[in-house]
Amino acid sequence: MKTVYHPADSRGFADHGWLKAKHSFSFANYYDPERMHFGKLRVLNDDIVASGKGFGTHPHNNMEIITIPLRGQLEHKDSMGNGSVITAGEVQVMSAGSGILHSEFNPSDTDKVNLFQIWIFPDTQDVNPRYDQRKFDQDSYRDSIATLVSNEQNGDRIFIHQKAAVSLSKPQAGTELTYMNKYTGNGTYVMLVNGKVSIADQTLTERDALGIWDTESFRFKAAEDSFVMFIEVPMN
Repeated sequence: MKTVYHPADSRGFADHGWLKAKHSFSFANYYDPERMHFGKLRVLNDDIVASGKGFGTHPHNNMEIITIPLRGQLEHKDSMGNGSVITAGEVQVMSAGSGILHSEFNPSDTDKVNLFQIWIFPDTQDVNPRYDQRKFDQDSYRDSIATLVSNEQNGDRIFIHQKAAVSLSKPQAGTELTYMNKYTGNGTYVMLVNGKVSIADQTLTERDALGIWDTESFRFKAAEDSFVMFIEVPMN
């Protein structure tokens, strides 16, 4: 098993006033040649958007874009005619494919929104753009691991065009679990949202991350009540 440790304070940071963003990988004005991507995972941004502010209409293509709100609300509009608001407990997927325009906006007059946005390179180019959004029962990943996004088209998960998976877990203190790869040969980027866990002799605290590959499974143990995100991707 191989690992790479990314402590929380090693991430890039941008303060635009209305937007405060932490970048796990090179993005916009943050550039680190050692932090370009992890396999097919291109972007993991930890964004805080002020009330009444957001990203104006802008284009994307050939990228699987996954948005997971942690607190607050985010309003989405796109050139396919979709318009919706997502909140904590929901997951949004946009397959940009051959090209799409969209905007993201915090509709609250008072509250900030904090979200993760994940970009994964697709395995097929120029597909028809698509949008999906779903609410998940957070009890489904309490003291267990629930896969919410994957390459499988079934009612329990949101589909993406890549043999990749996004899973969440909320282990209580003392809980020990095993993450099993969904696809042979993949690696997994583990982001600790909050709490304290140990993986492969590495202790993670809030917003620390560990990339793991050359193994089909690994165990982790929560020292505190924790919230863990797993982003499993092909490594080449």
